[in-house]
Amino acid sequence: MEIAEHIAVLGDEGTKLAAAADAAGLDAPVPTCPDWTVNDLLRHTGHVHRWAAAHVRDERAAPLDSAGEQEAVGPQPSDADLIAWFRQGHQALVTVLTEADPAVQCWSFLPAPSPLAFWARRQCHETTIHRADADSVTGSVGAVDPVVAGDGIEELLGGFLARPRHRDVSGLHTLHLVATDTGQRWTAVLGPDRVELVPQQVPADPSVTVRAPASDLDLLVWNRMSADDLDVTGDRSVLETWKRVVHVRWS
Repeated sequence: MEIAEHIAVLGDEGTKLAAAADAAGLDAPVPTCPDWTVNDLLRHTGHVHRWAAAHVRDERAAPLDSAGEQEAVGPQPSDADLIAWFRQGHQALVTVLTEADPAVQCWSFLPAPSPLAFWARRQCHETTIHRADADSVTGSVGAVDPVVAGDGIEELLGGFLARPRHRDVSGLHTLHLVATDTGQRWTAVLGPDRVELVPQQVPADPSVTVRAPASDLDLLVWNRMSADDLDVTGDRSVLETWKRVVHVRWS
């Protein structure tokens, strides 16, 4: 996906997130984020949008410190103003990314062709997954576009999870994903210190294989969907281990 495509998806998904949150109500619990209500979801995502925009807009060479982050995000809105606050920050982020110089230099934290490419991609998928969270309140999560879903899987497996981080996992477990609609395949090895996206397309003996549309696979690896209704062969306990130990953190 190109930068403009990521920004377009960010715009669309943020609009859908706000609409789903408005329909659900701020006090509704979010099933995919058990400790959150819709209020928490909007505040988190609105915070991230303002934080991300500041790095690009101000050409920050290093991550914002606590004081800088507080200044970028601004004061927290009242509940009555929360959805409008979210929409304002979302639109500001879309505008910043759209108007940025493609050669802008600023801090980023995952490999990408350029800082702008990183921020457009990251905020596209951040917002898409949290839109799915908002949808989950009503029990009907809208599908992720197959191209976007495939890109989201690759960002997660080849970016976030490739960074060294201790996980309570014994041995190595191979997860093979097959997108039944796009024909894409991914193989990830889950181990005690990282998740490695490996180049081979058809592993000889994966621990577990999941075949499903790309949207379902994207939501599965982001721990937003159960594999209960998916085509799974091999050791299902690997998916339970994945759900237990795979958590996304930006740092």
